[in-house]
Amino acid sequence: MDGPSGSGKSSVSKGVARALGLRYLDTGAMYRAMTWWMLREDVPLDDPAAIAARAGEPVLVSGTDPAAPTIMVDDVDVSGPIRGPEVTGAVSAVAAVPAVRERLVALQREIIGTGGIVVEGRDIGTAVAPDAQVKIYLTASAEARAQRRNAEVTGATIAATQADLARRDHLDSTRKTDPLARAADAIELDTTSLGLGEVIEEVLRIARKHTADADGDSARQARSRAGEPPTRSETSE
Repeated sequence: MDGPSGSGKSSVSKGVARALGLRYLDTGAMYRAMTWWMLREDVPLDDPAAIAARAGEPVLVSGTDPAAPTIMVDDVDVSGPIRGPEVTGAVSAVAAVPAVRERLVALQREIIGTGGIVVEGRDIGTAVAPDAQVKIYLTASAEARAQRRNAEVTGATIAATQADLARRDHLDSTRKTDPLARAADAIELDTTSLGLGEVIEEVLRIARKHTADADGDSARQARSRAGEPPTRSETSE
């Protein structure tokens, strides 16, 4: 599941994972964790070469329980600190460094493994897991996204939050390595006028339909390989 900040990816992904009994991975938290570590180590974030030189040092461990996702850096739980304004303001710069993306994408693919997981981010359908069974691209109006973000983080005006989201959108969509983009085969879902429960139900409907269609295709292929004729329902399709 991909999409810009404030589109509802985290809440929706966790809700879908819980409903389907799947694991959950927030790849954005991994980039935030890397940023938190760089800040702690006083790495100059305006120097991509300096960031790249140390990108392999921190040990990151992502929990995949959708009911209680965690992110550890060098055995420190940073689930709270990575959501602070300092990390939020710096994460796009760190995430744009190719060496950081190369390392974290490798970790993400390792966690994904053979599947059974809902993964959210900005380049999942295009770069991390291009063969994913179901791809969703969540969007929402700039105003709706700013209001949602302000509900999570206090102390900023809607206008200031909207401006910051626009800044991050620009950085994320124009970076040279794996920019934010909708995969060609992703289903776009505008969440502006929908409640959380409605969005989760729609994603579940899409996932279940895709699974049913895939199972039907597999059955047809198996019968074809065995030289069996199509069923009555198949010939009427």
